[in-house]
Amino acid sequence: QFQAILPLRGKILNIERARLDKILDSKEIKALIIALGTAIAEDFDIEKLRYQRIVIMTDADTDGSHIRTLLLTLFYRHFQPIIDKGYLYIAQPPLYRIQAGKRIEYAYNEADKTEILNDMKKEIKIAPGIQRYKGLGEMNPEQLWETTMNPQNRVLLQVNIENAREADHIFDTLMGDEVLPRKKFIQTHAKKVRNLDI
Repeated sequence: QFQAILPLRGKILNIERARLDKILDSKEIKALIIALGTAIAEDFDIEKLRYQRIVIMTDADTDGSHIRTLLLTLFYRHFQPIIDKGYLYIAQPPLYRIQAGKRIEYAYNEADKTEILNDMKKEIKIAPGIQRYKGLGEMNPEQLWETTMNPQNRVLLQVNIENAREADHIFDTLMGDEVLPRKKFIQTHAKKVRNLDI
């Protein structure tokens, strides 16, 4: 009644390395363009956008991060007015479901998990059960609704472009054809990595 879901299967084409005709050959990207209603390239018209809130919803693992980056690249390069108007969001699915007795809590990162467990240990004498979600598909429909889709409970991160030149440079480095700058970027920032999923 109030939201639509467009399932995309796996990783979309890396548009940073592709010409427009190749992009339009992609079945997944074509479905996304049709769903948005705006068209693309010189035919793009923000006034025809069907939704004022577009939510990228991917798994909370490295594959999900890669898919999210591919989608963000597509939006940044071809649908930037959608970002500029504040219509693009990223869903923040939980990593853990923690239950002690009848109390159920969701943790979105390791710090959340530790805080919830410490809090539960003070209140409840039984050991909490911890379920680690590897992906959205592992959740039953009720859990997915409760944690990621219900507007009352879901956590969304609004996408914005604070520094367009820096964003352009990073997208080009991480998603472009040149391997050497990507390798150098990874080596330079390797020690700053948090939440590494190996």
